[in-house]
Amino acid sequence: MQAPDQQPPPDAVRDAKGETETVEKVNVYAEESLKPTAQGKVDRTGAVAKTDPEEIALVRKIDWRLMPTLCTMYFLNYVDRNAIAQARLNNLEDDLGMTGVQFNTTVSILFVGYVLMQVPSNMLITRVKPGMYMSAWMIVWAVVSACSGLVQNYQGLVVCRFFLGITEAPFYPGATYMLSIFYTRKEVATRIALLYCAQILATGFSGLIAAGVFAGMDGMRGLAGWRWLFIIEGAVTGVVALFGFWLLPNTPLTTSWLTQREREMAHARMERDRVGEPQQKASMMDGLKQACKDKRTWLFCFMQNFHLSACSFNSFFPTVVKTLGFSRTITLVLTCPPFLFAGVAGILTGWSSGRMHERTWHITGGLSVAIVGFVIAASTLNTAGRYIACFIFPVGAYSVNSVIIGWASSTLGQTKEKKAVVLAMTNVGGQIGYIYGAYLWPESDEPRYGIGFGASAGFALFSIACAWAIRYLLIRENKRIKETTVEDVNLYGY
Repeated sequence: MQAPDQQPPPDAVRDAKGETETVEKVNVYAEESLKPTAQGKVDRTGAVAKTDPEEIALVRKIDWRLMPTLCTMYFLNYVDRNAIAQARLNNLEDDLGMTGVQFNTTVSILFVGYVLMQVPSNMLITRVKPGMYMSAWMIVWAVVSACSGLVQNYQGLVVCRFFLGITEAPFYPGATYMLSIFYTRKEVATRIALLYCAQILATGFSGLIAAGVFAGMDGMRGLAGWRWLFIIEGAVTGVVALFGFWLLPNTPLTTSWLTQREREMAHARMERDRVGEPQQKASMMDGLKQACKDKRTWLFCFMQNFHLSACSFNSFFPTVVKTLGFSRTITLVLTCPPFLFAGVAGILTGWSSGRMHERTWHITGGLSVAIVGFVIAASTLNTAGRYIACFIFPVGAYSVNSVIIGWASSTLGQTKEKKAVVLAMTNVGGQIGYIYGAYLWPESDEPRYGIGFGASAGFALFSIACAWAIRYLLIRENKRIKETTVEDVNLYGY
């Protein structure tokens, strides 16, 4: 194997800036340096447990550099998006003259823009530097978010929300794609759980942030507290986005904060973990065609659609908690604790799924807990009983997202182009649920909100059914693979 400080071979592949990627050297590294590890702990699908201290140290280094940056950025992504839910409690509708289902439309329209942008964005992300691309979009959405505090009517708010959806869309599918090229099948679910935990915490802490802004700045310089909320959150997001240009990596082989040997190992271990026949030199359109032709892609899209449809309570959670009868400030504070528990549940579920390399039962268990919570919430108006339910259904519903996304990534990642499109399509399928989900919580259904809770329970059940359908297909595919080869190959996890 070539020493790390030697010049790369002439046939190395160059990235967008002409940086060399020593692919042949890395393949040798994969075969020689990682072979002892591969002979260690291997599960039924061929996934390898880390036993090499050098590899363990590498993953830890990636964790400490990559995860805090992505989580902070995604936290702000959701804080900016969810600000409208808190703004509603500070007379947003009255100030803009909104009536009927106009608030529901402002919630829904964001996801229209979000859905339209995601697949094209993730097709492009395989051809640019992901870290710089995501950071640039973060600056743009920060500006749009801040402008939401300056609108003067319902129509202006709808326009801002639509463009906020477009500008926020590249981040989450881009972030999951970035995790999928740095972490193996056994590792990725836990990291996606940590990333998704940032969203859960953002939903919870948004209430606390809003409570502070409304209490201290409402009326300052003649601006309502909800306007200050949009402006301040947009400004903070813009500042953090600047750091992303230096902190986010692009690919394992071009990460500046890894040594040459670490880059080689990071790339080689991902090649070792690939499932299925790799296809070389795929174009962006090839990736789209590969994803669309695979029926498993559509099952993952439906599963995520039903799952996030069950999570449509997100934008209406403060409104639901308001039915408990407390003041505005207490209501906003009470929205936080359920999401802290949901964040812990999401991390533990992702960790358990990755460690056991199991998906179906984790999804079934989490969404079954959510169904129980939805049923309790719809069945009682008792203050204690309903608030307990507000802990149960977020814990169950939010615990499985990382499992679904990680499962899609490891199952349909034969090429980076296909993987990027699949992750975007899966997320698009989910976000469509938020478009119509916003209309399942009409003000006329207050205080029980039986329509929203009942529909969410049904969606969770359908998502479980999709998981078992995918499990059946993967068991059948693994059987076919074992019958057609005598070599040790990686199999699909389920």
